[in-house]
Amino acid sequence: MRRPSGVAGRSWFQILIGGIVLFYVLNRVLQTTQNPNFIPALLVLGAFLVPVVLVLWVYEHPLPETIPPSVVVWNFLWGGALGVIVAGTLEYDTYRALGFLPLLAVGVIEESAKLLVPLLFFLRWRYRSEIAGLLFGLASGMGFAALETLGYGFTALIASRGNVGFAEFVLLVRGFLSPAGHAAWTALVTATLWRERARRGHVGLTRAALSAFLLAVALHTLWDTFQIMSKVTFIDWLGLELLSASIALLSVALLVQRYREARRQAVAAASAANGSQRNGSPS
Repeated sequence: MRRPSGVAGRSWFQILIGGIVLFYVLNRVLQTTQNPNFIPALLVLGAFLVPVVLVLWVYEHPLPETIPPSVVVWNFLWGGALGVIVAGTLEYDTYRALGFLPLLAVGVIEESAKLLVPLLFFLRWRYRSEIAGLLFGLASGMGFAALETLGYGFTALIASRGNVGFAEFVLLVRGFLSPAGHAAWTALVTATLWRERARRGHVGLTRAALSAFLLAVALHTLWDTFQIMSKVTFIDWLGLELLSASIALLSVALLVQRYREARRQAVAAASAANGSQRNGSPS
């Protein structure tokens, strides 16, 4: 098991604490000076902090193969940006053609768009461990979530006529929930793709990979459905929030389970490789 060279094992925690402090300082300076020039920095920091920290946390754990930071950054930035562009374009075209956009179509489009960049690395097959696939999907999903959160925060700022507090609330909620959404759904699919190719030895759409994709689409669709349903009474609101929370918890539980399985597989592969080296070495 290899730790990326030049990367401290606690950098994710340092970035998290530093980001929280910086967000607080930016907020205080904005309130004191009323200078709108600080708003973009506040939105970007609020949208990207949790996604960056989560990806870095996974990356800093020992990996069975050396993955350059640039590869992870590529999946995060290009995977997220290309996913947002493709998904936004397809959703807009679908809306114009149908007059409405079924939530199921949103799930299919967005879950497919987030896979575009990770699939490039899947086809090249340079990084072959299941946890590498999980990391690439997680990075792409988190990049997508960060850009989407940034858009929602900006929209909230405009809709509220400059209410920074409301925009911060949107950033806080979406940032906190981002690991339970796009990150988990995309990582589940990519981890399954890598695992199935490692087992079969060639590229192919297996039942397990298709099931993982359909599960991601289903979770995505249910999440969106509960978010837009009308909440007339407090009981309605509470019930829908509990249903949304159950989807989030299920998504996180599935991600944690897949991560642990990938870690065990990586440890077993490393142990087998070390055993082969010892057996092959002269006594």
